[in-house]
Amino acid sequence: MRIKQISVSGLFGIFNHVIPLNMDERITIIHSPNGFGKTVMLKMLDGFVNSRHSVFQDIPFDSFLVQFDNGSAIEITEKNSLENENDENNITGKFYNSSAEVVEFNFNVMDLHSEKKDSSIYLWKDAYSLMLKRYRDSFADSLPTKSTNLPNDKLEWLEELKSAIPVRLIESQRLLNFFPRGYVRLLDETPSRLPTVSAYSDELAELMQDKFTEYGTLSQSLDRTFPVRVVKQRPSLEITEKKLSSQLDELEKTRSRLIEVGLLDKDENTDFQLQPQAIDESTKNILSVYVEDVERKLSVFSEIANKIELLRRIINKKFAYSYKKINFSKEKGFVFTNCYNPSSVSEQKTLEPTDLSSGEQHELIMLYELLFKVEPKTLVLIDEPELSLHIGWQVEFIKDLQEITKLADLDILMATHSPDIIQNRWDLTVELKGLEN
Repeated sequence: MRIKQISVSGLFGIFNHVIPLNMDERITIIHSPNGFGKTVMLKMLDGFVNSRHSVFQDIPFDSFLVQFDNGSAIEITEKNSLENENDENNITGKFYNSSAEVVEFNFNVMDLHSEKKDSSIYLWKDAYSLMLKRYRDSFADSLPTKSTNLPNDKLEWLEELKSAIPVRLIESQRLLNFFPRGYVRLLDETPSRLPTVSAYSDELAELMQDKFTEYGTLSQSLDRTFPVRVVKQRPSLEITEKKLSSQLDELEKTRSRLIEVGLLDKDENTDFQLQPQAIDESTKNILSVYVEDVERKLSVFSEIANKIELLRRIINKKFAYSYKKINFSKEKGFVFTNCYNPSSVSEQKTLEPTDLSSGEQHELIMLYELLFKVEPKTLVLIDEPELSLHIGWQVEFIKDLQEITKLADLDILMATHSPDIIQNRWDLTVELKGLEN
């Protein structure tokens, strides 16, 4: 299920906006003058899907409607506080299914207030399931628990619906974020404000290490059963020297590619080529099982390798102008070097992620979020992607985004003031208009 349109009426007591999403191109750009509610609409959608319901208490509006491609919809309304002074449940919701049936539910205002006590936990909840569970235990009542038509325990359908439409907001304040002290090691549960690039570098290192561990576990399993499978392998006319040679060459290319992006360590002797002389059937059988095993082992890295390669290509193209280069390692995550006229690789100066300029950090954080922080089919909301970016980078942003959405299988809804971001793709845009329009 995908979101196909969002709309709001009475925003700030003034505006009525309708935003249809580009379902085919999968990128929608909203633009308007300041103060028309671009960022607010992103936050309202994020607030509903990710249970940050206090946003609906903070923003004056009449109704907020989310429509899905299966014909169903969710409408959230705010009752007039002057007419309902004694009504604490002034934020209500309605679910319209494809058969035009209506289910009503309420957001409890006291729960919305309690949610504000530590809204910072939502900035890093996706990375730490253990800590998230503890916070959920503390703030369990911040989810909608009352319904005018259904008993409390029947509202599980709402959470299931929201889990089917994943949404992630990339806010304009990207350079600093709340993370647990000790971050990866989780030594202290108290959140602290840290540079996002450093935190993401550590996180990527952990992701790479996890994949390497998975690779090692699978390798042990296959190696243990290798002799038995070789014995059971039946001769086949399809197994030829030419085919085996081609497969082995491809495996070496894949292995070299994985070494290049830091997922595998470099071997001293990686060349494995068949000699020109003929090989017997027994050797063919052994090599065919070997090829199948190595293909399975290396496939563990396929997804993360594709993402790292795309990130590296985009970043190095842009950072080349400031003589910086990005590589990756299982120990450090991001590895930056200053490559201004070095006489050798050993003389290249290593940089910390925080040594990057603000624009470079903004670019890296956005790309990392899109590639590594969201699941396929997610609708990603990006607020002001142009912040701190040179005009040349803004011009290339849509092209880069198209590559990422294709690889990561994402939908994008972003708010911008920059015509350089839009370029000639006004067909992807939705303008939020004032009353006179």
